Amino acid sequence: MTTIRLLLIFCLGICTSARAQFSDSAHYYFNYNSTGSINKTNDGSSYLLNNGFKFSVKKKTGVLNLNNNWIYGRSQTDLTNNDYNASLDFDLYQKKIPHFYYWGLANYTTSVSLKINNQLQTGAGAAYSLYDKPNAYLNISEGLLFETSNLFLNDTTHDIYHTFRNSLRVQFRFVVKNIFVIDGSNFLQNSLSRGSDYIVRSNLNLSVKLQKWLSFTTAFNYNKFNRTSRENLLLSYGLSFEKYF
Repeated sequence: MTTIRLLLIFCLGICTSARAQFSDSAHYYFNYNSTGSINKTNDGSSYLLNNGFKFSVKKKTGVLNLNNNWIYGRSQTDLTNNDYNASLDFDLYQKKIPHFYYWGLANYTTSVSLKINNQLQTGAGAAYSLYDKPNAYLNISEGLLFETSNLFLNDTTHDIYHTFRNSLRVQFRFVVKNIFVIDGSNFLQNSLSRGSDYIVRSNLNLSVKLQKWLSFTTAFNYNKFNRTSRENLLLSYGLSFEKYF
């Protein structure tokens, strides 16, 4: 309950701060994607479902994003994935320095495959867009995160700790002929107190637009959580729905 309470308090603070900054007219974006894979043979079956939801409010002074992702998978009768991630983040643009902005983040994770019972990260930093065009975008960001976590070292032993992490992110998006879209976010998060404690996240997507609002999407997701010596790699495909209003 303490973790959830901290997340709600931080999210409320983010929303209040962002709302105070957003004084011009708003533009909204909604995206839902559902990808997965099924394998069935005479010897058994396995399946994986990957569902994601994103909602954004964008104005001249900044943007507020809400992201949710749930991955569920089974192989035979064994549960392989029940991984949920929710994040609320905002960017505040700077008029005096083009392509530069400040960001803030609250992120919650629970993951069977990575042996994370609960993880809460909150933090802030700065980012700069090395290239920023309608059809091509490349951005790098750096910041500091405070993390509180409850991990499973085994079935009976928990690792409960707090740490500060450096967070490095490289983000990109390329659109080819308004049909093909390649985008991704890659994170490296090192603990400042323990060199062997680091997190690697990579999310890559290739989409082909079928309609203005509908795309066929292939998603590649890789996560490594060195503290629990766990990693997962997911390759799935399905449909993505998006709407600007």
